[in-house]
Amino acid sequence: MAAVCYRIRKSGVEFLLVETRGGRWTFPKGSAEPGLTHAQAAALEAFEEAGVHGRMEEAAFAQYVRFKGEARVEVVVNMHLCEVLGLDLPQELERNPTWFTPERAKKKLLADRNAEHGFELDRVLNLALARIRKLHDV
Repeated sequence: MAAVCYRIRKSGVEFLLVETRGGRWTFPKGSAEPGLTHAQAAALEAFEEAGVHGRMEEAAFAQYVRFKGEARVEVVVNMHLCEVLGLDLPQELERNPTWFTPERAKKKLLADRNAEHGFELDRVLNLALARIRKLHDV
């Protein structure tokens, strides 16, 4: 599961991305945690990787399938929208949480990825923008 973290500024919506250990930009994400809902696990990842305190939607607004490792194990990633209300220092300091406009976030998400994975992340960002605009009339 992943947290699509956002905030609304006078200039518009911004998304918070983190760097992977390999230097790619992505949404805070991780694996299911025993005893936690997917939304709670996404909130935990957002806190650990980006220091996020926010309002996490319980229901996933999107999901995509990616294939991990050389064995190409199929992993379903549930995407949860999180309105960021505050930030602390992240527990994982090497993640470099950074705010981006939707256009810059798309460029960062597409960089150094195969076309299929990039397409899915672009689709998720578009769905997130549509949901945010509906929720906040922006």
